[in-house]
Amino acid sequence: MKKIIVNDKEKFYWSKGDLHTKYGVFKENDIKRNKILKNKKGEKFFVVDSVFQDQVDKISRGPAVMVKKDIGAILSNVDIDKNSITVDAGLGCGVLSSFLSKFVKKVISYEINEDFLKIAEKNIKEFNIKNIQIKNNDIYKGISEKNLDLITLDLKEPWNVLKHACKSLKNGKYLVVYSPNITQVIKLVKEAKDLFYVEKVLENIEREWIIDDLRARPKNMILGHTGFLVFLRKI
Repeated sequence: MKKIIVNDKEKFYWSKGDLHTKYGVFKENDIKRNKILKNKKGEKFFVVDSVFQDQVDKISRGPAVMVKKDIGAILSNVDIDKNSITVDAGLGCGVLSSFLSKFVKKVISYEINEDFLKIAEKNIKEFNIKNIQIKNNDIYKGISEKNLDLITLDLKEPWNVLKHACKSLKNGKYLVVYSPNITQVIKLVKEAKDLFYVEKVLENIEREWIIDDLRARPKNMILGHTGFLVFLRKI
C-alpha cells in the first residue's frame, strides 16, 4: 500500500495499477503525479501518502482487534520511552504490539494460539517492524523477562498473570489490562489489591463530528463500548 485516495465520503487504498471505484476509475499515472483527483462528476479526491495508521486499517484479521481509541488511552496513561522494554500478551493480530513498538526499544509478545500468531507475524512483517519478539508461550505459566517498563494483557483471565507481572515489572510501572466485561474487571481489581495499586478503570467513548458548509453536528454513529482498561501500578 502506497497511497490513499480520500474525500469526505470514503477512503480507498492504492498500491499499484488503476483504481476502480463506484465513483469512477482513477488512473495509475494520475495517482502517482497528482495530489488532487476529480472524477467525471467533478467530485474531488485527495491523494496522500499512506502511513502506519492507514496500514492498520487494512491488516489481516482473525481475532478481534483493539481499536485505536483504546490503544491511544494506553499510550497516554503509561510511562514508556525509547529505552523501555515491554511485554504484550494476547497478541491477537499484533495491532497493540505494533503501536507499542513505535515508542519503545523492544516488545516481547506472548500468544498461545498458533493461528493468531501466524496472522500477527504476517502483519508485523508487512509493517516492517524489527523490534517485536513473538513467543508462542502461555503467559499464565510465567514471564521470563524481568525489569519491565510495561505489561499489557488482552486475556480472558488476566488475574492469573498478576503474580508473574509483579515479579517482572519495575516498581511503580504499569500493568494494563483490556477486558470486554465488567465482571472480569471486578475480579481483577479484587485479586490485584495486595500486589498493585489500582490507578484507573477506564471506558473510552469516541464521537466524531461532521463539519461542512451546512452542518456542524455529531455523526450518527458513536464508537461506544469496546472494552474496559484497568491501569495497575506495581507497589
